[in-house]
Amino acid sequence: MTSDTGLLVLLRHGYSLWNQQRRFTGWTDVELCEHGWAQTLDAGRLIGNRGIKLDEVHTSVLQRTYLMVDQLLQSAGHPDIPRHTSWRLNERHYGQLQGIAKEDIFATWGEQIAHGWWRGYYQKPPPLDWNDLRHPRFDPLYADLDPAMLPDSESLFNCQQRLLPYWQDILLPRLADQRNLLVISHGNTLRGLIMHLEKIPAEEVGKLEVPSGLPLLYRFDNTMQVSERTWLK
Repeated sequence: MTSDTGLLVLLRHGYSLWNQQRRFTGWTDVELCEHGWAQTLDAGRLIGNRGIKLDEVHTSVLQRTYLMVDQLLQSAGHPDIPRHTSWRLNERHYGQLQGIAKEDIFATWGEQIAHGWWRGYYQKPPPLDWNDLRHPRFDPLYADLDPAMLPDSESLFNCQQRLLPYWQDILLPRLADQRNLLVISHGNTLRGLIMHLEKIPAEEVGKLEVPSGLPLLYRFDNTMQVSERTWLK
């Protein structure tokens, strides 16, 4: 039976400058590096080679996602399409860990604790102080939001709960309306969404990897359950 739903393509942004330096990035608005731009072009070609016609693209408000769109669509040989941004698609907020190299985090807090923050579901890194200038309430990107909604740190669970209203209220109805969507987001945000779509239990999510720059295609049945998942290679 042919599905009457749209396609969903998930894409983790290409490598950023801080990815190269093995620094926790979170909500810090870091640029893509040269390798990240190359990954952007490759991702566009992978989408174009499948002949996928996209109707919309959804990104976070961070430049390492939304600045990819022009080059990706050009590489895919795809016309320009409507674009939407949301803070709900931002990366997980890493609190005090943001900007710190992984090796320094391991040295300060220990590898076992740090690994739980990095790969666990409920573990939450040390939060930023309310008056810390790195707190998102001081960032003009979020000036229109109630500061009480903005995180000072997030577990993967917190990140997923912040994301799911966007899935339920924005993405899911568009897919049900037969629109094909590209979502360019971040490793942990996409882990949370994939976990939800595929019903992955919390104790297994630490094994879930989302490679940078490699599109993941989902097809759905008429009840909006996943019927196919394919990495585009």
